[in-house]
Formats: sequence, C-alpha cells, structure tokens
Amino acid sequence: MTDRLPHALSRRDLIARSAFGALPLLGLPTADPTAHATTDLSSQPPSSARPPRTRDYVVEASAALVYRNGAPQLIENASVRVRDNEIVEVREGRIPGTVARINATGQLLLPGLISGHTHAASGSPTRGLIEGGRSYQRPIELLEALPDDLLDDITAYNVAELLRSGCTTHVEMSLSLKQAQSYVRVARRWHVRGFPGGMVPGTARLFPIWRRSNDAVLTASVPDTMAEIEANRLFAMAVNGAEDGLIRPMMTPHATDTHTPDTMRAVIAAARTLGNGIHTHLAQGAAEARVTQRLYGQSPAQWMESLGAFDGPFFGAHMTGATGADWDVMKRHGGVYAHCPSGGGAGNSSGSQPYPEALAAGVRTNVGIDTHSNDYIENLKLAVICGRARARLLNGATGSTLPLPSVQQAVYGATHVAADGLRRPDLGRIAVGAKADLCTIDVSGLLVGSGAVGPEPLNNLLYASGLAVRHVITQGYVQLFDGRLVVDDEARIAARGGAAVRQIWAQLTSEGWFKG
Repeated sequence: MTDRLPHALSRRDLIARSAFGALPLLGLPTADPTAHATTDLSSQPPSSARPPRTRDYVVEASAALVYRNGAPQLIENASVRVRDNEIVEVREGRIPGTVARINATGQLLLPGLISGHTHAASGSPTRGLIEGGRSYQRPIELLEALPDDLLDDITAYNVAELLRSGCTTHVEMSLSLKQAQSYVRVARRWHVRGFPGGMVPGTARLFPIWRRSNDAVLTASVPDTMAEIEANRLFAMAVNGAEDGLIRPMMTPHATDTHTPDTMRAVIAAARTLGNGIHTHLAQGAAEARVTQRLYGQSPAQWMESLGAFDGPFFGAHMTGATGADWDVMKRHGGVYAHCPSGGGAGNSSGSQPYPEALAAGVRTNVGIDTHSNDYIENLKLAVICGRARARLLNGATGSTLPLPSVQQAVYGATHVAADGLRRPDLGRIAVGAKADLCTIDVSGLLVGSGAVGPEPLNNLLYASGLAVRHVITQGYVQLFDGRLVVDDEARIAARGGAAVRQIWAQLTSEGWFKG
C-alpha cells in the first residue's frame, strides 16, 4: 500500500519551483490556469457549481485514496466516474466527455467513512451537559419519552451531522426500537447507508437491569427482553434491504452482563435470520467482564463465541475491560473492534479505550462515533492523538511495545477494514464495481493545508474537522455539496432539532437536574 503520492516533489525540486511562476503541486492552478499539460483538465468543460441532476457524473479531486491490487493507494489528479449506484471508472487525469463534474480541486477524495458504533439520536440532547461528570441517563430517558415527530427532528439533526463529517455508513445501535424506527425514517429520506438495530434491553428498561445489585433482577427481566427481541426482529425483517439495499438491520444486544443465555441465543437466532450480523457493547468495562465471568465462567467475547455469535459480521464497541482472551476471539473470527475516542463525552474516555492494544493484537479496528460528538473527522484525529499518548504512557510505565497508531491505520479502519468486517467488499473502497460512497475533504486550505495538496495528504487530516468535508455521496446520491447539505433544508433541520432538544432541557431544569 502507498501512503505518499507517486509524483511528490523532492526538496530540491520544491525549492527550484517556488518562484511565482512555479509549476503547480498536484495539478493546483497557478496564475496561468491553462498550465495542466499532463492532464489537460482545463481544456474540458468546467466542473459544475451545482450538484449533478442525475447519478451520472465524474468527481475530480487533486488526490484520492483508491483501492488497487488488494490495497489502498494514493494517486493524484484523480477522476472517478459514478453511474447510478456504482463506481464505473477510476483513473489519473480527466475522464473525457461532457458528463457533469464535481470539482474537488485541493481536496482529498476518500471512500465514504464507516462508523462502527453510533447512537445517533443521543448526541445533541447530551452534548454540553455531561462533560463535567454528569450522567447521560436522565437526558436519554427524556429523549425516549418524546413523541415521534420530535424524536425524528432530533434524529435528523444528528444524522445530518454524521453526513456533514463524511460518515456515509452507520453501524447504528439506536437506544430502543422506537429510536431505531426513527433512524430508519430519516435514513430512508436521505439515502443514508445504515446497519441499524434497537438496543435490547432498550432505554426504558436498561438501567435497573444493568445497575442491579441482585441477579434476580436479570432473571426476572427475561420475558420482557424476549418480547423486545421479537419486536426488533419483526421490524428489522420489514425493512431489511430497503432503499435498494441501503438499510441492512443488525441485532444489537446491549452487552453480555444484561443478557442470559436464553435471551442471547434469541438475539443470535434473529441475527442469522436477518443475515447482517451482531453489534454490541463488548467488555465495555471491568464490571461487565467481572459479571460475565461470574455468571458464565468466561470472558465476554468467549461467552458470545460459545453461543455462536460470530457466525456473521460482529462489531464490538469500547472493550475497555477486554483481556487477551477477548482479543483472541475477535481476531480469530474477524470481528471488528469499534474504538470510540469521544465516547462518554469530550475528554471523558478518549485515552482509556484500548486502541493501541487492539492494533497490536491484529484485530480489525474501526473508529466509531458512539454519541455526543458526531464529527467523524475529529474522532479519527482523536483516535490517533490519544492512541499515541496511551501507547507512550503504557510503554514507558510497563515496558510494553504497543504501536503508535497512525492516521493511515485510522483511515483504513474507517474504510476497507470496517467494510471487510461487514463482509461487504463493495464498500470502503474507491474501485470499479464498488458502491459509489465517497467524500472529499479540503486538505489544502487554511488551518488544514498549506495552500496546496501535500505529498502525504492523509497527514493533513490530523489538522482537519468535519467542517473541512466538502462533498458527501452515498450510492451515487449527492448529500453534501460544497459543504452544504442538499438532501434537506439545513436551517430547518437545525431549527427543528433545537426546538425539540430545548424541551428536554426545560424538563431537566424543572427537575433541578442542573443543580445536582
């Protein structure tokens, strides 16, 4: 795999070309806009200043991470032809013809990014409230109590944020069946690719089971949990494959310490029927690991393995309480660890999740959103920066030799690695025959770049955020164009989402929650 652009200038060449008449780096225009002799891009019709009217167009970017010969490779002056659902041509230089074009000059073209763990509706109702140590429990209980129209307004706000940051595929654990239904309503409207499921037990029942002091509570919960599993299965079956395959529900048990063998077997049976796999919190803390060992005599991943949970795609989030046995199970079955650097709110758990350990164990590793922050680019950056800090601290304190995570590993985990975990070789790649899921990120402008696309543009993502994302496409549908959401009215989404979340805040105020 190649992380450096093939024609990057040497130091001597760069100095020699640094006068006002210098040749452009990666095809960026100089004072003479016709100076594109190698690609002759400017001799063709100009790129569209508006979204293409059909799903037949070319994306032209200064650099792109394409997939060739079984590995990602950076190329410059990339052109990618989209027709309907798929990518039909990838090349360096301009694709001839009069087809509509999306101008991504100065931008890095990536496959659409995949979050391996989201709770979409819970982001905005909790953001800005929990960072000082408050629990998220009461805000999400009030979220669950909203009527469907207000819940949809909050879901739409959060899904819009995910799209705005280049995240086109969401492995979505909605916190209840009700929230999963809301997610699917929004996703279908905007052509979002989702692998959704309602968490079981859902928000309304979760906390007494999860935070129990007596296991009789878990035993008594079985009938209602079985009913929840069946309700989620029926909904999932009804929407499985909807919107030309964009909606592919998974089964989403909360965790191993909130299930019995009977309820988890029911989850696994439903997942086999759906064919899209299982998504769960796995060994998300030392408490879960202790309870699972006490109840079932195995670590969380071992117990799931013994029940057959790894027969299909498997995504496990957080894994803060994982042991070597858990990592071994995940690696053996190709499970995906979803590392969530902003899980628990900004700064609350970013350094405590075992991202370097997962990489060292050879486990497929993805960056997930969790909730609170929906900025996928920011979470990629946090994964690398906090992961390096964790590795250095542990290596210095214990003598371990954990790897320092790289931005390349984070991007690969967000694209083809996660796609392989979903058993979808048509996702997470810019290649002929892959689904046309794409995003472009400005890596040359102020605060992110240097006025030009550099020889290793993936590194510029460490200075970027979701606001640097310029275009987002899922299955050929343009959702973000030139930094503007085009699948819906952005101002209306914000106004409605804000009005709905203010109702939650008002109730919290009336309960004295902010004084606690």
